[in-house]
Amino acid sequence: MHCSTFCYENIIRSSTLSMMSLRSWKSIKRNAFLDGGKCGLKMKRLPVMAVLCTVMLFIVYRTTVYQYEHTQMEEKLRPFDTLKESALASGMLRYLPRGIVQASSDLELKPLWSTSRSKVESYSLRNLLAIPVGIKLKSNVDAIVEKFLPENFTVILFHYDGNLDGWWDLEWSSQAIHIVAQNQTKWWFAKRFLHPAIVSVYDYIFLWDEDLGVENFDPRRYLQIVRSEGLEISQPALDPNSTDIHHRITIRARTKKFHRRVYDSRGSTKCSDASEGPPCTGFVEGMAPVFSRSAWYCTWHLIQNDLVHGWGMDMKLGYCAQGDRTKKVGVIDSEFVVHQGIQTLGGDGTPGEKTSNPEELTKKHGPATVDPRIEIRRQSTWELQIFKKRWNEAVKKDRKWVDPFRNIQRRRGHRRLRLNQ
Repeated sequence: MHCSTFCYENIIRSSTLSMMSLRSWKSIKRNAFLDGGKCGLKMKRLPVMAVLCTVMLFIVYRTTVYQYEHTQMEEKLRPFDTLKESALASGMLRYLPRGIVQASSDLELKPLWSTSRSKVESYSLRNLLAIPVGIKLKSNVDAIVEKFLPENFTVILFHYDGNLDGWWDLEWSSQAIHIVAQNQTKWWFAKRFLHPAIVSVYDYIFLWDEDLGVENFDPRRYLQIVRSEGLEISQPALDPNSTDIHHRITIRARTKKFHRRVYDSRGSTKCSDASEGPPCTGFVEGMAPVFSRSAWYCTWHLIQNDLVHGWGMDMKLGYCAQGDRTKKVGVIDSEFVVHQGIQTLGGDGTPGEKTSNPEELTKKHGPATVDPRIEIRRQSTWELQIFKKRWNEAVKKDRKWVDPFRNIQRRRGHRRLRLNQ
């Protein structure tokens, strides 16, 4: 349809002038018809114009929605730019010139001197491997790090046994970040040294235990799968011969590249297509989790500052998956590890020993000796109950909070009912 500007104005004006006299209406119609002869039969074409207007309004609406979603995505990718803006708005940084403020940092080593004075802003190391380590498992940690360094990972070691000097003979040791704190857990270190403002430059954060065998694991291929499948939280599958397998979903499926759920009719927990949450789907265990930047931002806030063992948190990690946990959380089968189940924190640290034997400890140290592994177990169990209580209290007090997965479960339940009718 080819109408002049005059024609369009008359059509739009005519739709609003319901009280106009018949003579005026005929005059407008006659003028529109005479304007080039291209807008004849205007009244017959009003439905077409209404459709065009609707389409135009829809385009404007979609454009607005896209701009909003793009802004939200930018905030996810650069969450600390938002923090910077809020800090500036609140006046906490009002005495600083705006351009000098930097709201984030990283763990990249900087040279004390350089022959070049040019400012370098680009980062070649975009992923982070963080491991709590003890000297007893030095050779195993060496094997892990040797897998990651060629793939441009930044490595940070949390030394829980206080022994730092024993690591300097490793060729890569000077490239790693070393933090020492006696008898502290992985989650204690992570809460204090992996603040989102510090690790926001990294795309993925690998927060692994030290007793993982990586003979069948390649970090580059692993991340290719994670990215292609849109997984925000993941872990490598466990070889079936691993020690301390607690949940069936973590066991490697030999015929799959990855999986998001498990089917199991045995035991107290039954897993089927109807299962909507952990440990049947939307679940990874705490021994080898991998987080996207956005997922870690959420997870860091979930870690309780005083509950150092992290028990119970794995059941809630799906809330940090940035969407439907049944789709955004997965286990990678083609790149798998062996969990050796060597417990050294709080024990005598002998590789190969799963737990300390109380009778042997009594023989070595006398009847007054307390097995630290037993005490650690008690502490972990107590912290699990505390975490559950805090979650339930937080849900009860926050009246604005709505469980997103409860709504998903309800919708899927209604869908199943309709299909069965």
